[in-house]
Amino acid sequence: MVHRLGNRGTDNRPALFRDRADAGRRLADRLLPLRDQDPVVLALPRGGVAVAAEIARSLHAPLGLVLVRKLGAPHQPEFAIGAIASCGASCGASCGTGGSEAIETVINPAIGGYSPQSWPRSWITRETENQLEELERRRNTYLAGRKQPAIAGRIAILVDDGIATGATMLAALQAVRKERPRAVVVAVPVAPANRLAEFNGLADATLCLETPVDFQAIGPCYRDFHQLDDTDVIRLLDRAGKTNPAPEVQGSRHRIS
Repeated sequence: MVHRLGNRGTDNRPALFRDRADAGRRLADRLLPLRDQDPVVLALPRGGVAVAAEIARSLHAPLGLVLVRKLGAPHQPEFAIGAIASCGASCGASCGTGGSEAIETVINPAIGGYSPQSWPRSWITRETENQLEELERRRNTYLAGRKQPAIAGRIAILVDDGIATGATMLAALQAVRKERPRAVVVAVPVAPANRLAEFNGLADATLCLETPVDFQAIGPCYRDFHQLDDTDVIRLLDRAGKTNPAPEVQGSRHRIS
């Protein structure tokens, strides 16, 4: 059964947050009942890290990453037709073949009047290979020498700065499920109601502060939605690591029996 943890709808105006940190603090207030249940907070970089860092701090929980990359449509790179995700283990030489269990791939079943058959298979293959290169670059940049928190047997709180098409969050959720968490909570500040509903039965719980009826994009829901860079992500991870270090074996996909 899927529980909604205090979701709020809005009228015709978009829900505004001061910035990602403000959104994270507001989510953290709703997630406080989980603080004593050994949660782990998992951010989708880059923007989700600034939201998740506030949640991890408030819940006294370790902060980890789920590396995600959206797959852009031909001639419309910002239009996500799918996504790839990994919980942090390097997929090595098998990345380009699609044979690695470390990578989850999601293609949106239908969006914007398009179906999966709308996209040439050759394009999806090429775009996946390109995004795997960037995913691996981010892995090496963000996680080199850094401990990823254990997920198995714990409540995993999956955090981004919002949901638009849902492709990246769905890929991240599937990647996290392979790590055998006790439960998965999807927590975002804002999302369209129809996309949020797609996580019913997939996540154990969802928390979304605002579901604007006229949702167009995530950015307008924030007063400050500046793009984060790699330095910002590393700074936030370093700060979280000093406050709530992750009890994990460095550089491995550890599973707790």
